[in-house]
Amino acid sequence: MALHVIVGASSVGVAVAKQLAHRGEEVRLVTRSGKGPEIPQVRRIPADVTDSERLCDISTGATALYNCASPAYDRWPTDWPPLASAFLIAAERTGAVLASYSNVYGYGPVSGLMTEETPLAATHPKLRVRADMWREALERHSSGRLRTVEVRSTDHIQPNSMFALALCKPLLAGKRAVSPVPLDVPRSWTSVNDAAKLLVAVASKPETWGQAWHTPTQEPMTARELLNQFVNANGLEAPRVTVIPYPVLRTAGIFVPMLRELRSTHYQFDRPFLMDSSKATAAIGMHAEPIVETLRETARILSDANRVDNGRG
Repeated sequence: MALHVIVGASSVGVAVAKQLAHRGEEVRLVTRSGKGPEIPQVRRIPADVTDSERLCDISTGATALYNCASPAYDRWPTDWPPLASAFLIAAERTGAVLASYSNVYGYGPVSGLMTEETPLAATHPKLRVRADMWREALERHSSGRLRTVEVRSTDHIQPNSMFALALCKPLLAGKRAVSPVPLDVPRSWTSVNDAAKLLVAVASKPETWGQAWHTPTQEPMTARELLNQFVNANGLEAPRVTVIPYPVLRTAGIFVPMLRELRSTHYQFDRPFLMDSSKATAAIGMHAEPIVETLRETARILSDANRVDNGRG
């Protein structure tokens, strides 16, 4: 039984913890508050992980250190750098493999299919921050100072994704959904279970280290197509959806920070946004889980959260 330290109770962080615990590993789940779901064999630890000394103490003896942190969407350029620094220090001092979960923002606007070889060409600070983190980790890996690997994904399907919260949640309540993004542009979609499965796999395979890996992902489809599959998988009525025009969204962003952040990523929604994941399939034998399973799980998570909220009320 090996020790694994996961920083962040994000959807992927929790999925990683569940998979490792199910395998019988010793798991520490670290968050600032020490809160998170109760998972058998998972110890929840409160810590400010920007304190590298504290993170080193928690990670001493660990086989792997998983970066599944999820700073507020509108604070990436300020919150990620100190977190990244602490992860690098802890990985160097403890010898734990630094397995980071990331996204495809670092590629910036692209035309065509994104692969792991696509240049990290983003220039906007929000888009560039994760690319800069990977470049620094890879440089230290190449010089022998630490061992690292990174998994990248596109949009999640399950909560707390925009797809789940903005589109699926209202439909489960019998309401009209309001989408802040266009519905008819093809894009790649990721299950958090597949992301966690790949992250756990590459953390233990030395031949994968020093590389980025794309999570096995469904065939591209539009948000409307995915939403139609969601209602069919869960026995719901045909979806009623209103799309917010981009000029309205841009104006609303003056007052709403989260909407303001969508300006820098609008390119991901006004053209096909497609990710190739054949590398992981060929090298590790991983495939995306059946889409019906993902969509039914999405409905279960949303329904369970709604019951909890109603119970508090």
